[in-house]
Amino acid sequence: MIDWYIEGVQFGHCNCAYGCPCQFEAESTYDDCIGFEVVHINKGHFGDVDLSGLNVAMLTGIEDPVHESQDNLQVVIDELADFQQRKSLKQILHGKETEDAATHWWVYCMLADIIHPTLYKSIKFDIDIEARTAAVNIPSVLESTGRPIIAAHSGKEHRVAIRITNGIEFEISEMGSASSKTGSESAVRLDIEDRYGQFNRIRLSGSGVVHR
Repeated sequence: MIDWYIEGVQFGHCNCAYGCPCQFEAESTYDDCIGFEVVHINKGHFGDVDLSGLNVAMLTGIEDPVHESQDNLQVVIDELADFQQRKSLKQILHGKETEDAATHWWVYCMLADIIHPTLYKSIKFDIDIEARTAAVNIPSVLESTGRPIIAAHSGKEHRVAIRITNGIEFEISEMGSASSKTGSESAVRLDIEDRYGQFNRIRLSGSGVVHR
């Protein structure tokens, strides 16, 4: 396999309740799980192709239960990426050059019945993991914001995190709330208000999560 590595920050959002049952190998909150993730690559490579500084996103629509699902998937790659970077990122996000079930990207693509054409767009992405805030703008594709969960009994910010020892996406992620809406060029339709949000760092290779 071609050696690759991606290290960066990630913001994810879906229509599940806070905590997302999928993280616990449980059935989704509803009969489907529709969401997205966006990643800023602080440091990365695919073979000798440098991927540092680029943004990518993936939108997914999964029927429940996940292991019997029809997956509807679309990848968005930073328009700033050159030809080789686009080719490399598409390989990674489509689960290529990856050990079986080693990353969540591999799993999504293995489940996929429909993989829509990749989009190459401007991806504006800001995140503060400690503050549990994020903002994403992909013109005609996605608009999303993330914020802390506000406790109903006190009106104060509620802080909780998920730690997954042997996960395929991250080691630890801050939980929050997010709202998203897709645009005319998105093949996966989202219109979600104040549901599950995650704010985390990722370190992934073709063998899975790279532990610190």
